[in-house]
Amino acid sequence: MRKILLIEDNPEVRENTAEILSLANYQVRTAENGKIGVELALKEQPDLIICDVMMPVLDGYGVLHLVHQNASIRNTPFIFLTAKSDRTDWRKGMELGADDYITKPFDDTELLNAVERRLKKADLIREEYLQAPGNQDTPASQKEIMRLFTENRNVNRYKKKQIIYSEGNRPSRLFYIRKGKVKTFKTNEEGKALVIDLHQEGDFLGYVPLLEGTPYRETAEAIENVELSVIPREDFDELITNNRDAARKFFVLLAQNISEKEDHLMELAYNSLRMKVARALITLHKKYDESITMSRENMAAMAGTATESLVRTLSDFKNERLIDIKEGQVFILNEKKLQDLLH
Repeated sequence: MRKILLIEDNPEVRENTAEILSLANYQVRTAENGKIGVELALKEQPDLIICDVMMPVLDGYGVLHLVHQNASIRNTPFIFLTAKSDRTDWRKGMELGADDYITKPFDDTELLNAVERRLKKADLIREEYLQAPGNQDTPASQKEIMRLFTENRNVNRYKKKQIIYSEGNRPSRLFYIRKGKVKTFKTNEEGKALVIDLHQEGDFLGYVPLLEGTPYRETAEAIENVELSVIPREDFDELITNNRDAARKFFVLLAQNISEKEDHLMELAYNSLRMKVARALITLHKKYDESITMSRENMAAMAGTATESLVRTLSDFKNERLIDIKEGQVFILNEKKLQDLLH
């Protein structure tokens, strides 16, 4: 029998909802406030949590936060139950990681459909993980790990210059770039942008704050039309928790990310203008292969210099036959000499 924890401060609503669930053959545990609810969740390890939003002692948002802080229950499907119908409340709950949101008053069918839907999804995910090579003795291949993360996902499409996520917002999903290129950047108080990284097809985007449990520290923007597979945070958390090879992949990515950011900041602080531009060109050449089509503004932001300084340095490099420029595109003619500028 599946176990459901119901956290609701209104006695009448709590009793009626528990009765409906019991009649549907669920084992129901109830709590009258968030604090007791979290304690019961840790003790009972329910298959699903239904929680009111507005409660004394600890509200529903606090309950969800504490649930996500405990490894033993953080992947438990979580449904908010509330009398509020304002979209901002709904959005806040979903951004915090809730799986569903039911507005009071609700009928029996609506409640039971939501419960059944979330339990079935959890079962399917769990079954897939148990069958994955990463949970057996043989390490999963990179191809298998990619399949687990990206297969049968919703695809979002963004146009050039469209923002994908913004600095300061809470992450609710992981992105995988199927097509196109994305830049991540930070903006200072004066509005000057510094490009942190350039991402392309085959890259994961936004995994650092998901792993660290922090808001986004940069903004992501499409620099051309892109297609992104969307992996909900709960699915990402489930994979990281239950598949050691998937977890290993992202911990390696995180370590590489930190190392690259440290090197980038050191270069911006101590390198000369020519070294900064040479480094940006080499990095972009690896991303674009034959020619670099990034705008001069974005290229300057990536090099950490003014656009005018970048253009002047590109002109110098062209005269030195290190690069060529045709119709706005930059072609690398002598990568070895560009590399030599970094030493």
